[in-house]
Amino acid sequence: MRRKAFLLSLGTALAVAASARAQAPLAAPADKPLRFVSPYAAGGGGDSLIRLMADALRASLDQPVVVENRPGAAGRLGVQHVKDAPADGSVLLYTPIAPMSIFPLVYKLPGYDAVADFRPVTQIATFDLGVAVGPALPARSLQDLVGWLKANPDKAAYGTPAAGSLPHFFAMLFGRAAGIELRHVPYKGNAPALADLTGGHLPLFFTSTPDLVELHKAGRIHVLATSGRERSIVLPDIPTFASAGYAIEGTGWYGVFAPARTPDRAVSRLSEAIVAASRTPPVVDRMKLLGLRPTGTTPAELSRIQRADLDLWGPIIRASGFEPEQ
Repeated sequence: MRRKAFLLSLGTALAVAASARAQAPLAAPADKPLRFVSPYAAGGGGDSLIRLMADALRASLDQPVVVENRPGAAGRLGVQHVKDAPADGSVLLYTPIAPMSIFPLVYKLPGYDAVADFRPVTQIATFDLGVAVGPALPARSLQDLVGWLKANPDKAAYGTPAAGSLPHFFAMLFGRAAGIELRHVPYKGNAPALADLTGGHLPLFFTSTPDLVELHKAGRIHVLATSGRERSIVLPDIPTFASAGYAIEGTGWYGVFAPARTPDRAVSRLSEAIVAASRTPPVVDRMKLLGLRPTGTTPAELSRIQRADLDLWGPIIRASGFEPEQ
């Protein structure tokens, strides 16, 4: 009788333990930390966001969470590293849109297949782009800008932080919508371009909206439109391109991906844990300060977003004839 009672209690305990494991949000091996690989250098808004999220995940998962920066080849080296990482839920790619929905269209041999080599986990947040003019340009609306560009075709040049970037191709989308020819002037980052913009050496500049806020509010530049479906959360007084009469939009994002062979169960649990962390007050507050709009999608939703962006930017990139340096 005692033996039967012992076996019954043992079976109940094992069932409870199994149930607890099934409900646990993390599927990574217990003897490994959860590693987020960022394909860009440390520093900047996107890097600070994932580090804050890592803190939230450490607390919720009671497991080590590490952020590892692997820059190189415009971000492609870090992506390649995750592609070849163990597919056990212990290594994830944290990345902006470019490596997963722009670079596959730009580089002939990026070193990975952004769809076949990865499994979407979740989109964390989105951001929009803005177009700004310097103080010397007599334009205070998008219509003013288009009029000035058409009247001064020899001065119709625009800057972006990098060739082959999302701002580069969104500017081309705008030029097509407005019926104007724009000449691209690529820079190496925002700082030198903004210096030329405020100094009157560059007529207009496209980049992420948060990078324009400080100078806009100081009156040193003028942001004329932003690229999202809704108005920017950091510049709500500025119209979108669509509301200003040009039916275009372009949204950047930060997302998380796993190696292709990662099991469904691991992807699902990781997605739930990361979404929960992204909705904690410190993370949400940080996103808003960075000009990011929190999302937190399912894996299926991120898959649809990634494919939609590949479809959106493909024709623009092909029409541009842009060929990057490998």
